[in-house]
Amino acid sequence: MAGDSESKLQLVQRHIRAFPDFPKEGIVFRDICPILKDPAALTAVIDLFEEHVRKNHQQLDLIVGLDARGFLFGPLLAQRLGLGFVLVRKKGKLPGTTVSVAYDLEYGKAEVEIQEDAVAPGQKVLLIDDLLATGGTLYAACELMKKLQAQIVGCLVVMELKELQGADKLKPHSVFSLLHY
Repeated sequence: MAGDSESKLQLVQRHIRAFPDFPKEGIVFRDICPILKDPAALTAVIDLFEEHVRKNHQQLDLIVGLDARGFLFGPLLAQRLGLGFVLVRKKGKLPGTTVSVAYDLEYGKAEVEIQEDAVAPGQKVLLIDDLLATGGTLYAACELMKKLQAQIVGCLVVMELKELQGADKLKPHSVFSLLHY
């Protein structure tokens, strides 16, 4: 099984494109679009996430996906696991009564929100996104879960930019990353 997981991980890694100096000079943008274009690579991502979750998080109620790329992987994983999926969106994108959290970006402020009834108190949730950089968005999503009295069992990302130390911001919550840059 370990060999199979390693070959899946290599397939995923081969489908990440690097774009130097995007969106600005000095930044290397890691593009997941080739993963989405290739059914085998997308299946490999979901297989690897599923394997991790089944091994490490037997008690789980919901997958919570972050706007917008968490929406690409989260529903597929939730379906595999027989779980529900809920959305954390940018402010102003959800109907009905919402709960929101503001957070700082390197260039300003942002706000994320969730529908007030999306997660019940005590539900065990796993958050998912494509990328962990500085950790701001995932941290805000964790704060939303705390407001709703959910139990956060961890965070999943396709890739993590280790030098930005985003995982430190999320402690005590665990972060599982398929790839590290």
